[in-house]
Amino acid sequence: MRYAVVLVFSIAMLLAGALAHAQEGSNAGSFASLPDKLELTFPTDFGSHDAYRTEWWYVTGWLDDHGHPIGFQLTFFRTRLLVDPGNTSTFAPRQLLFAHAALSDPREGKILFAERSARAGFDLAFARSGDTDVGIMDWSLKRDAQDGRLSVRMQDSRFALDLSLASEQPPLLEGDHGLSTKGPSSHDASAYYSVPQLLVSGTVVKGKKRFAVTGHAWLDHEWSSNYLDADAKGWDWVGANLADGGALMAFRMRKLDGSTLFSAATRRSADGQIVRFAQGQIDFAAKRLWRSPSTGISYPIEQELRLGNSHFIVSPLMNEQEINAKGSTGTVYWEGAVTLFDAQNPATPLGQGYLELTGYGERLRLQ
Repeated sequence: MRYAVVLVFSIAMLLAGALAHAQEGSNAGSFASLPDKLELTFPTDFGSHDAYRTEWWYVTGWLDDHGHPIGFQLTFFRTRLLVDPGNTSTFAPRQLLFAHAALSDPREGKILFAERSARAGFDLAFARSGDTDVGIMDWSLKRDAQDGRLSVRMQDSRFALDLSLASEQPPLLEGDHGLSTKGPSSHDASAYYSVPQLLVSGTVVKGKKRFAVTGHAWLDHEWSSNYLDADAKGWDWVGANLADGGALMAFRMRKLDGSTLFSAATRRSADGQIVRFAQGQIDFAAKRLWRSPSTGISYPIEQELRLGNSHFIVSPLMNEQEINAKGSTGTVYWEGAVTLFDAQNPATPLGQGYLELTGYGERLRLQ
């Protein structure tokens, strides 16, 4: 009952926020811009950057349930609203928070998905500065300042996650010391770091069944005020923990016609050596399409990925990993657990990770 009351209250505050945003107009100020050079400082930059328009903390991973693989994700999004700085009311809607959670179990045959939305405030929803601490009611992602572990907690009527993520490697700064260009203009960029090879332990609840799991996960944290170029429709992104202890991240921003607008990639070996790939060294090519029976959108869920002299096949754990988040962020996208194989020897798995495909239906908008 308390949850129902809180949910109604949150929806009302979201509507009030949209109205206030429209009313305050030109008095609302502006969003922060990323500097030409970044110098990320931890643990401070693990936390929220409230002056920027958009920010997200994105955890994905593979779990093992007695030999059965399961993919999971929990993502928190923060969006700043432009409110008159002179408005000191506690009810002024300065930040909106959204969360997506999903479980990909091939035994189910389709993804389990849940979402939440709320305006920040009253300790019901928050994204705190100084260190990772973000939550919406009983969903949370928090870093322990003593041992660096991340705790992942969410609960829905169909599934729940209670996981501990231990960091074995330092943050991987994407792009130029954490400044990740996203388009032809240097203004299209985000502050971006990843934490790969997180060791996972904890429990998953699915229906009435509770079971212990172990596995590996990946954290992405990005913030920006100008992420998408005007010519970009969406992106393909893959992040993978490699079997040898390394890590690989690659993305491409797609034009409205489906061709590549911009791309970037990073590979870190187990001994810490980093290789960053330029656009001419990166190629995404669809190998197999899957058409969603519920939305009719076709996604290239199996892809060939070339990074320099390396050639990978990116193959999904299961087909039906489409996320319909119309109830929160208003987006529909494919987000799924994938395995990386050596294209020259497809029987050899090289790593496990996640593939994200956005903008294959409507053009993605980050507002």
